[in-house]
Amino acid sequence: MADEVVEEEAGGGKGGLIKTIALVVGILLLVAITIGGTLFLSGFFEADEEAAAEAAVAALEAIASEEAAAAAAALAGPDRVVLDSPENKRYEQTYFEVAQTMTSNLNNSRKVMQVKVFIMTHYDERVIAHMEKHDFPVRSALARIMSQKTESDLARPTFRQELAEEFRLEINSILERLEDFGGIESVGFTEFVVQ
Repeated sequence: MADEVVEEEAGGGKGGLIKTIALVVGILLLVAITIGGTLFLSGFFEADEEAAAEAAVAALEAIASEEAAAAAAALAGPDRVVLDSPENKRYEQTYFEVAQTMTSNLNNSRKVMQVKVFIMTHYDERVIAHMEKHDFPVRSALARIMSQKTESDLARPTFRQELAEEFRLEINSILERLEDFGGIESVGFTEFVVQ
């Protein structure tokens, strides 16, 4: 009987050791799950995914640029050289049409010239604002120039270009006098009628 008691005590120690190991493993597993969950909820793993995605996009862009260069070289052939397009060194063009059609009699003639004018500038919107602000003196000066033209002036093939250049110089002169800056780079016509 004493042998039986000794065997039970030895068997009972084994069960306690397994329970202790299971308890320690359970606690370690609970701590690992808590740490992993906290890192997941704080976005720790997402940063790695974003970095991996950015690296993949960069690699694809590098491959695409290499393929584009290879395609350009293939199109160029052995004797051709492919040049990069130059950077745009000028500002964007801005256009403005003078709202009213201008009409004037030709000098010493019964004929009437009727024009509608637009301007172009590479400068900012202030030039357009100055044109709108000084609409009356600009239109008056352009009408004066138109009234000085004769029928023989109209016969010249370059008359429209010459008239547009006169308009440009006069508009710039007015704006420089009133605003200290002209900025009109070209003048054109949206309507040009002589009757």
